[in-house]
Amino acid sequence: MCLAIPGRVEEITTDGLIRIGRVNFGGVVKRVCLDYVPEIAVGDYAIVHVGFAISKVDETTAQETLAAFRAMGVVDEELAGEDEAFARAARAPQSACPDGSCSIDTSPRTSPKASQNTSPQTSLSGGRAR
Repeated sequence: MCLAIPGRVEEITTDGLIRIGRVNFGGVVKRVCLDYVPEIAVGDYAIVHVGFAISKVDETTAQETLAAFRAMGVVDEELAGEDEAFARAARAPQSACPDGSCSIDTSPRTSPKASQNTSPQTSLSGGRAR
């Protein structure tokens, strides 16, 4: 899953020409690109998607959204670091066919028209079927 999560901007710096913010997502702090929301300031809340702030949001909406995401159990998954995400994936049940190809039915199929034979059928004894 890939959600846009609200977080509070705690610090703004530049990395060359790019504005970078330290954003707090209810206890998890991440570096975020702020270039798409130039009006954002320290103390503001931003909606962040894959490391980019994409919009500014008020504090009430941010807190309500974080609470809803926590209730659904998706905040930790979305904010996991790389090592934690890999460890979680390693603990998950593994599939013999991760691409789903094992579940593909490869048996031959006939078209509906081919199975609707309108001619009289005969039995094995040579007579007409009843």
